[in-house]
Amino acid sequence: MIWSRTLRTPSSERFLGKRDGADAIAIDLHYLPDGTVAGTVTLLASAKIAEEEIPALLSAFDDDFLPGVDLSSGTLTFTVIRGEVLGNFEATTPTS
Repeated sequence: MIWSRTLRTPSSERFLGKRDGADAIAIDLHYLPDGTVAGTVTLLASAKIAEEEIPALLSAFDDDFLPGVDLSSGTLTFTVIRGEVLGNFEATTPTS
């Protein structure tokens, strides 16, 4: 998996993972005031990531990007969703 950070704020980040050159997974992280991290993982259906791969994938992501928190201590949690991209909806500037 090749990771790119696509968004960063003081309390959150978004990473996009590519597999074989195609978008495969998005991870949104929220850094909470108590020092824990909550993540939402969206597996793209088109990437065909098997359920059995998920624990190792999340563990490797934790090791690479999240020092100080981990799944085994309860300081990191992930909610995993499988879905598809329906489109990008963005704010537009009104025309006069």
